[in-house]
Amino acid sequence: MIWRKRGLVYRPSGDLWWARRYATIPTAEVLDDRTVRVYFASLDERNFGRIGAVDLDARDPGRIVAQTAEPLLDLGDPGSFDDSGVNASCVVTIGGSRHLYYIGWQRCERVPYMLFGGLAICADGRSFQRASRVPILERTDEEPFSRSAPCVLAVEGGYRMWYWSCLRWTEGGSGLHYNNVIRHARSADGLHWESQGDVCLEPDWSREYSLGRPWVLHEGGLYRMWFSVRSEDQPYRFGYAESSDGLVWTRRDEVVGLDRSGSGWDAEMVCYPCVVDAGGNRYLFYNGNRHGATGFGYAVLEQD
Repeated sequence: MIWRKRGLVYRPSGDLWWARRYATIPTAEVLDDRTVRVYFASLDERNFGRIGAVDLDARDPGRIVAQTAEPLLDLGDPGSFDDSGVNASCVVTIGGSRHLYYIGWQRCERVPYMLFGGLAICADGRSFQRASRVPILERTDEEPFSRSAPCVLAVEGGYRMWYWSCLRWTEGGSGLHYNNVIRHARSADGLHWESQGDVCLEPDWSREYSLGRPWVLHEGGLYRMWFSVRSEDQPYRFGYAESSDGLVWTRRDEVVGLDRSGSGWDAEMVCYPCVVDAGGNRYLFYNGNRHGATGFGYAVLEQD
């Protein structure tokens, strides 16, 4: 894969009350042959996160054609799993309604935060409403810390999900950090999920401590996954894996073809990949420095 970077797309100007800074975890939805909508989370003055979006020209995603003035999804009620912030993770159309799977986060005392997967549904074409005040990815005895960043595909007569799962919090050379893996779940309706339990993909523990935000495509009988990798010597970079069944994965990071720039908004890191086909091209939207503080940009796959 050879990706050609096309630069920064969006960074909040700071004029909106809910989007003073950050545009993190870009999540693309192809609306039609002319428009790609990219959801993101921005922070207000108190560092609470809400979801907004920009509409981009499908043939020139560097051109913004519309932007939300107000959040598409606000904070959850005080004390709920998403009372500190919400981040888009993926959007799937189910039964004529758009399902926004999202990351709900809550600040903590002994660890920085907990993350659990939520769901909001848009049935009227305008606004998203929570499907439930509790997570669709709730705590289990095997996964008591965090379960989030769902990526959902409609396949095999139902729905499959790959998500981020925290095994434990540990002390590393750079301070307290989580040890995360990628797991898998199935659903008949996109609402109720049964985890398969087994870990699909885990870090190379000799040099890495976390894999995050999986993005999966299914094409030609092959599952392809892009994800974020964290290690002590590099905060974030991209990883890539392939699978014939979506459960057993082979990492092929060497073919990712997209790394940090020599300078600028993505010189420190690249993270949170999102890959979609639109306008006759394949695009990869991603965050750069400080996991979204400098906004999000995109790259285009070079055709054979």
